[in-house]
Amino acid sequence: MNEPVSDRVLIERSLAEPDRFSELFERHCAEIFRYLARRLGPDVAEDATAETFLTAFRKRDRFSPDREDARPWLYGIATRTIGEHRRAERRRRRVLGRQDILAPAEPFEDRAAGRVAAQQLGGRLAGMLGKLSAAERDLLLLIAWADLTYEEAADALGVPVGTVRSRLHRTRKKARTALGGTDPLSLSEESLA
Repeated sequence: MNEPVSDRVLIERSLAEPDRFSELFERHCAEIFRYLARRLGPDVAEDATAETFLTAFRKRDRFSPDREDARPWLYGIATRTIGEHRRAERRRRRVLGRQDILAPAEPFEDRAAGRVAAQQLGGRLAGMLGKLSAAERDLLLLIAWADLTYEEAADALGVPVGTVRSRLHRTRKKARTALGGTDPLSLSEESLA
């Protein structure tokens, strides 16, 4: 039986044979979709997943040949896609607010954080996530939901590993305080869903 080829090899092959990129998509699509669904909600996640992989396809020539695993790269693209969706949501709310068509919508981050925590931890987790900066929230969720290592999270976010370590330390401290001593990274994925 042939051993599966690395993500790097698939991407390299896709430069000459673009259809080969579909193998990378099939390999990682479900995982990236789950992450985006938790961050943006299932209604937006399909489009965001498509945008993530379209961006990856268009930028595949920039994939570092030093990497074997494309997951951190894909999570980085997904995280930027989340930011783009949030900015679009804020612009939409501003336009609607100026037109006085609807009352201002609840901020997206509050809705997403509320959905995340509703079942198991109620308002404490939602409140904690809502109080974190976007950078802190992105890092915490990449570590907790995507199960990335510090190095992979640093790669995904485009920051040094030292920044990941210090930011995560501060974020975990804030979260433990908000959650009454519970470390958010010790919670199971099911309790965060």
